[in-house]
Amino acid sequence: MDELPKGFATNNPRPFVQIAMMLWRDKLAFCAAIFISLVLICTVLGPIFMEDIATKQNLRGRNAAPFDWSQNWVFWLGGDALGRPLLARIIVASQNTIMVASGAVASSLIIGTTLGLIAGYTSKTASLLIMRLADIIMSFPSLLLAVIVLYMLDPAVGNLIIVLAITRIPIYLRTSRAEVLEIRERMFVQAARVMGASTNRIVFRHILPVVAPTLITIATLDFAFVMLAESSLSFLGIGIQPPEITWGLMVSQGRPYLTTAWWLSFWPGLAIILTTLSLNLLSNWMRTALDPVQRWRLEISRGKK
Repeated sequence: MDELPKGFATNNPRPFVQIAMMLWRDKLAFCAAIFISLVLICTVLGPIFMEDIATKQNLRGRNAAPFDWSQNWVFWLGGDALGRPLLARIIVASQNTIMVASGAVASSLIIGTTLGLIAGYTSKTASLLIMRLADIIMSFPSLLLAVIVLYMLDPAVGNLIIVLAITRIPIYLRTSRAEVLEIRERMFVQAARVMGASTNRIVFRHILPVVAPTLITIATLDFAFVMLAESSLSFLGIGIQPPEITWGLMVSQGRPYLTTAWWLSFWPGLAIILTTLSLNLLSNWMRTALDPVQRWRLEISRGKK
């Protein structure tokens, strides 16, 4: 078997290795990626192993102070008003918080992108109707619309995802339409049309891959906004209701104890801040990594030894 040429592994890295190397170049984005990975692990595994611990009441540990190393490790962040460990509850609550945000972003991304592709590449009549729909949705403040709808409907996880997704559709619709209107005039699209390619093939095979990096970057940033919106609705009492928990609901439940037990609202609020900050840092990194013009800033130099 012939040996690989010297330097083959470094000059031709696998895509995953290349992405990891580019991420390592931006230390803030690398730390953000690690934190988001930990949050996702807690989202998947947390409720499986810690749901019983997070819901078990212990009135002797009501509003237990944090950093009491003599207590069980689940009480290192303190206890809530019913003596339930805050660390376990934050880990379990991450599932509902991330699930609502990811569901709303994925739904709005798919629907908005599809409508944007149709509006940007088809007839003017379809484009006009779709854009008027976007204008109608954008005429209502997103949080106000969510408050009105959730006040009328049951504040369940599904309804919360639907409401938040509807309010974010215009973001992806208008962005994808603007991108398509510019890309459809490029030479490779004209060549595909001359060669007899169908409309579906041109849109989904040639135009969508060019638009996707921009939309993915926006979705990463929008994820943080939707998570904050869900936390705000839970804080107002019209989001997910007990016994289900989210980070925003935990902040709301700790509000009456801010002067005596500040940690009840501080730790879930800190989880929201760190997750939002990490998503913003990753969004900035992705904007550079997915742009062929700016990607060289993140590529590791291949100097000779």
